[in-house]
Amino acid sequence: MAIPPQVFLPRKRRPSASSFISPEFTDRKLLQSLLLLSREISLLKPLQSLLKPTFSSIIRKSKLLAIVFEEIFRLPISFLPQSALLCSKELYVVLQRIKTLIEDCSNGSKMWLLMQHKSVSHSFHQITLEISTLLDVFPFKEFDLNDDVEELVVLLTKQCCEATTFADPFAENLKQEVLKMLDDLEKAIVPEQSKLENIFEKLGLSDSSSCRDEIECLEDEVQSLDSSDGKSTVQMLALMGLLRYAKCILYGASSPKRITTSPRSNSTNDLSMSSFPSDFLCPISLELMSDPVVVATGQTYDRSSISLWINSGRNTCPKTGQILAHMNLIPNHALKNLIVLWCRENKLPFETAETNDKSNGVTLSKAAVEATKMTASFLVNELRDSPSMETANRIVHELRTLAKTVSESRACIAESGAIPLLVDHLGSNNPDLQLNAVTTILNLSILEANKTMIMETGGVIDGVVRVLRSGATWEAKGSAAATVYSLSGVHTYRKEIGRKKRVVHGLVELASVGPASPRRDALASILNLAGERGCIGRLIEGGVLKMAVELMEESPEEVVTILAVMAKRGGAMAIATTDGAIGKLATVLTDGPEGAKESAAAALDTVCRRGGNEVVAKLALTPRIQKAIWDLMRIGTIRARRKAASLWRTLRQWAAEPGHTHQNRVVQVFTNMTELIIA
Repeated sequence: MAIPPQVFLPRKRRPSASSFISPEFTDRKLLQSLLLLSREISLLKPLQSLLKPTFSSIIRKSKLLAIVFEEIFRLPISFLPQSALLCSKELYVVLQRIKTLIEDCSNGSKMWLLMQHKSVSHSFHQITLEISTLLDVFPFKEFDLNDDVEELVVLLTKQCCEATTFADPFAENLKQEVLKMLDDLEKAIVPEQSKLENIFEKLGLSDSSSCRDEIECLEDEVQSLDSSDGKSTVQMLALMGLLRYAKCILYGASSPKRITTSPRSNSTNDLSMSSFPSDFLCPISLELMSDPVVVATGQTYDRSSISLWINSGRNTCPKTGQILAHMNLIPNHALKNLIVLWCRENKLPFETAETNDKSNGVTLSKAAVEATKMTASFLVNELRDSPSMETANRIVHELRTLAKTVSESRACIAESGAIPLLVDHLGSNNPDLQLNAVTTILNLSILEANKTMIMETGGVIDGVVRVLRSGATWEAKGSAAATVYSLSGVHTYRKEIGRKKRVVHGLVELASVGPASPRRDALASILNLAGERGCIGRLIEGGVLKMAVELMEESPEEVVTILAVMAKRGGAMAIATTDGAIGKLATVLTDGPEGAKESAAAALDTVCRRGGNEVVAKLALTPRIQKAIWDLMRIGTIRARRKAASLWRTLRQWAAEPGHTHQNRVVQVFTNMTELIIA
């Protein structure tokens, strides 16, 4: 069997039985709560197909309990006998568990419930036995109940005592059909459409919308599985692959959910760089970290990136340049937990953010991969033959959604020949289709192997640049900028992309006038290009420096980092001669956010060393600059202290040379500050 029943462990999303504690109510309030709770359960509806007898049985018993507690509540009772009080508190906890279990099963994934049906039935049976025990010891004789209610209590107690675990043959047979289908998928056998229709009809998945909701529910179930239970995760991902394939085959590509977004917002559900908090990105790959580790200098990197760095023979910290005292990599569990939590809150499965061939440390099963291949092939063939723009939009949106899941999905889509077809829709007059096309390319580009296919496909870069410069929506422009960012992560492609004037102009335009999220994507792409010395001239020609000065106050951290990188790679003189650049950098160093001060010091250090005395004089006479440098030397990071010390030496050397205007005042300032430092 593809999925042994025992591997499906209970999820941890819902509270466990032990999390329910006895309420601190008055006796009357407790009786009232028992009455209301049993009534609430009695009004719940059993599922239409799975475990219907089990659900109906427990709901009927709750109706009978409601009658009993209604009769007790009517009595003029102020205080309950001690034994009745204890039983009532325990019954309250049991009823809470019943309500939670029914609601959880009703609102969760039907496929998960199908695979867990025996376990769920057993849970209901155990609860029924607990009710039986509590009814047996409850002192009903101490209450003046009428004969009908007393007989009802006897009947209910007997029913609960004699209850047995109900084996649902319908659920078990359906489960075996699904498992057989997964077995066939592992052998690359295409599921018969008639069998798929039969299974989905029995599960109540009758249209594209219900299938989409079921997939989302199953994604939640996967996220809720214990992280140590990799086998269950693999198997659940196989079920998700089957669901996606069946949805497309049976009901076609679904219409995108209409989400009203502000023109100043960007999608956080695709793999745009701006979607992720900067602290979650690896300083080497600039991608979301899947396994963050700390090196000897205290800096955090993704394990795969820093391992590649060290294995290539380097012994320094990529960010600080310091020699590593040791090569041990210490897991940063706190940061990883934050990343996982953020991904869950933003409906991004943790594995979709990774760029390698694993999903949160779990490799997809062959059944899941084969299902994904079949889904991708079906969608690409449908797109190739799509008769209308509306149909094409639905298909491309389906590809976009599939490309957000795991790296295997991105590989399957690209291998199915989707990229050339997506290029044809980058210039679409339909804003939704254009957005879906460029965002799908973005999601595909996250996989390293796909970058080559994208760059070698004619028209992709030109199409992305057209969207970047004249896209119908800010969101589309942001996705185009993020695509440039993703592709320029490869050294060879960075040089090729950076030579294109239209790319640089498009990024500068978007950064200058775009809303916050697309602007961050544009600035991230510019930063990537600035890492290539051969691109600096094109960036300067394209107006990056003027744009940086204008945006310094609004986006100081991103802009100052760009200037620091450009200064280091040959742009120092251009920065020195750009109106306002030195003054704005000095302002960031004195009054800017802490995260930007280090980059400001690095930029000013390089510019002052290469820009000549005129630049140094301009900086030296800036109010409070000496104190800002001194403060950074005292409390900054190791790299910040090093850059600040270098800048300090440059300014002191300049101040010591004869013939400068205001020489005496500047020399005195540096002398006083130096004496303070020594003291």
